[in-house]
Amino acid sequence: MLLASIPASPGPFVFQFGSFGLRWYGFLIAVGIALALWIVRREFRRRGWDPEDAYTVALWAVPAGIIGARLYHVITDWHLFADDPLRIIQIQQGGLGLPGVIAGGAVGVYIAARRCGLPFGGVADCVAPGLILAQALGRWGNYFNQELFGGPSTLPWAVVIDPAFRPAEYIDMTTFVPTFLYESLWNLGVFAVLMAVIIPRLWNRVRPGTIFAAYLVLYGLGRIWIETLRVDPAHVILGLRLNSWVFGAVVLLAGIYLIVSLRRRVLAPA
Repeated sequence: MLLASIPASPGPFVFQFGSFGLRWYGFLIAVGIALALWIVRREFRRRGWDPEDAYTVALWAVPAGIIGARLYHVITDWHLFADDPLRIIQIQQGGLGLPGVIAGGAVGVYIAARRCGLPFGGVADCVAPGLILAQALGRWGNYFNQELFGGPSTLPWAVVIDPAFRPAEYIDMTTFVPTFLYESLWNLGVFAVLMAVIIPRLWNRVRPGTIFAAYLVLYGLGRIWIETLRVDPAHVILGLRLNSWVFGAVVLLAGIYLIVSLRRRVLAPA
């Protein structure tokens, strides 16, 4: 039987004692990082690299990704922080932009790859499947925070949003499009394609960075679609949300690299 609806979030905390509590958002990010690290170690072994170097990658890429994600959110939504700059460091309450994760994380991966004496593109290829899996898990943090949902919906799997979190124009509506669920499922699909199809067939036949480019294209296409469903405030340029333009550019550039790489396959280690 189909669900009547997805029930409203029970709250943002896994547990809370007085002023101390563990938020689902932070907990899911931590679990996602652990899963991503496990997959990076697995991919390093596939290439004959020392899996212990994966910890060096995490040491640089994780903080750089979080900083980049927060900076992207703060820059694109400065009005949320202008009156209270201390909110900038309160990432446990949410507010991480995926474009910043990718950009900042890439900087961290580059530094780690140099320190380990490994090719940057090859390390990025190893990071890609773990990153998309972590994203699939992390999106559920939006559910617990009751944020970044779509417009009103009567679908059987629509999510209930409490009045305090509804946009003013939809205050009388009860159920909304569960964009967190759509993106989580899309990300799981991208993870499956990478791990079951692309990586086994191509990891040692294409130029370093090709698998990461495939991740960017596949995720970016889904994200562009998701952006058309969301109703949270965003900068709009020529009728499209800012993130639609950002991921459109990502898909275009990564797609060009992917096509060129696939047409010039090489029988060399990634």
